[in-house]
Amino acid sequence: MLLGGRLLTGLACGIASLVAPVYISEIAYPEVRGLLGSCVQLMVVIGILLAYLAGWVLKWRWLAVLGCVPPSFMLLLMCCMPETPRYLLTQHKRQEAAAAMQFLWGSEQGWEEPPVGAEHEGFHLAQLRRPGVYKPFIIGISLMAFQQLSGINAVMFYAETIFEEAKFKDSSLASVIVGIIQVLFTAVAALVMDRAGRRLLLALSGVVMVFSTSAFGAYFKLTQGGPSNSSHVDLLAPVSMEPTSGSVGLAWLAVGSMCLFIAGFAMGWGPIPWLLMSEIFPLHVKGVATGVCVLTNWFMAFLVTKEFSSLMEVLRPYGAFWLAAAFCIFSVLFTLACVPETKGKTLEQITAHFEGR
Repeated sequence: MLLGGRLLTGLACGIASLVAPVYISEIAYPEVRGLLGSCVQLMVVIGILLAYLAGWVLKWRWLAVLGCVPPSFMLLLMCCMPETPRYLLTQHKRQEAAAAMQFLWGSEQGWEEPPVGAEHEGFHLAQLRRPGVYKPFIIGISLMAFQQLSGINAVMFYAETIFEEAKFKDSSLASVIVGIIQVLFTAVAALVMDRAGRRLLLALSGVVMVFSTSAFGAYFKLTQGGPSNSSHVDLLAPVSMEPTSGSVGLAWLAVGSMCLFIAGFAMGWGPIPWLLMSEIFPLHVKGVATGVCVLTNWFMAFLVTKEFSSLMEVLRPYGAFWLAAAFCIFSVLFTLACVPETKGKTLEQITAHFEGR
């Protein structure tokens, strides 16, 4: 029963992570699309933080029951929401699309219709030769891959151990601190998204992650072979009962670099790949393309989760995190070279940019 529940929950989360960003991007007008699109990731990290807090006082069974509340509200509230105007237009339901625009925006001012006939094109492999399709495909898949290759899951997995080595008495507090950092900096990103732009935040986020993962690797390099090192290969090994003051000080280096990494990730590489995924694809390939991007993200998350321990055995812990730093460098270069700025543009203008119009 537990496995069945987890399977259904994973299926639902996968569908939501695909549909929610696309739905929001299609109902939001350009001036606030970055803010609203970033709120997807903001709600995710708020939910994680609330789960951490609830886990302090509730048994796991009641925690599971509590988890039914948000989707129940979502089910009820979505009954009051219209279908996206773009989808209604592809179904030739112009009056319903106008009514949806009136409900969502208060008027049809500033609305730009999708290209005529786009709804009949569908997706075919031959379309990958078109720059308006293959360029956003490459960008979307690369963003999702770089997001996971940055090492976010590895850092999150070992957060409690790092806090324990810094002599935190309650390791559960580590999860709450991490959750608070995620929420605060994701909220900041959402607020400045439509002013600073996607490219700038991605680049700054990547630079912060380069420095923090490099410092993380330096921590493991400095502590290897030390008298109280519990993080040589198996970071989940028990912490030494009497750590030296030097090792505690180095553990605080790890705490600082970890918090900096999480803040940097939350400012850019956490929310923006999901936001850009919902913006850059033309209407007729959006379903397939966003599905491929979400699949890439979850597959890379699975791969990093499964293989990171083996990677640490081969490269040592410091080498594994320095490799993550290298991927962060590549992500910054890729952002500056390939990712277009989409702030303030309609979805049709973004499509026209990739097609060279």
